[in-house]
Amino acid sequence: MAGADALDRLVRATVGEPVSVAFQGERGAYGHLLVERLWGANVWVTPCWTFADVIDAVTCRRSGFAVLPVHNEIIGEIPGVRSAIATAGLTLIAEVRQPIRHCLLGTPGSTLRDITIVYSHPAALAQCRAFLGRHPAMDFGESYDTAGAARDVAARALPNEAAIAGAGCAGRYGLQLLVEDIGDREDNATIFAVVGQRGPDDAPSDQGSDDDLG
Repeated sequence: MAGADALDRLVRATVGEPVSVAFQGERGAYGHLLVERLWGANVWVTPCWTFADVIDAVTCRRSGFAVLPVHNEIIGEIPGVRSAIATAGLTLIAEVRQPIRHCLLGTPGSTLRDITIVYSHPAALAQCRAFLGRHPAMDFGESYDTAGAARDVAARALPNEAAIAGAGCAGRYGLQLLVEDIGDREDNATIFAVVGQRGPDDAPSDQGSDDDLG
């Protein structure tokens, strides 16, 4: 993990501080899981619609730090993210490997045979090509986020719809786990950049957020 010492110093320096961290997607997204893994469940979180919104949250000081995906082991580099971080002048504190375990989530009572359309982020769909190829009756639709897809499938409550997301989204959004580990590789992972306006050795500053605690 690149920058492990710097990240460790950052986390230790912000213990007890009202730290706010931005990520792309809804609660339960892989970026959110990484934030909780690094800072714990009581960190303030700022869910964002796009990668640009994540960067804007830090540059406008709505969040002190952010996590952004830069490389996936199946589909490769995430286009434009590293250059956007550099253009914004943010400090790259560390790069962290986050395991990715995609699952198929449906509405309660649905079965695999019921599913005719699957929603997820385009990157997640691309990481599950083999599974989708084995189920040609399933069409797919793009969503802005894995956890967002799960939330929307739960809200519509249609038995033919499913989402590709992390297993934890089942309990979070009231869905049923239909199939575990549907990614093209068992060792799938995404490298996330941890960025901020300051480094781990700078004095902590106020990190307040209007969002609820994650």
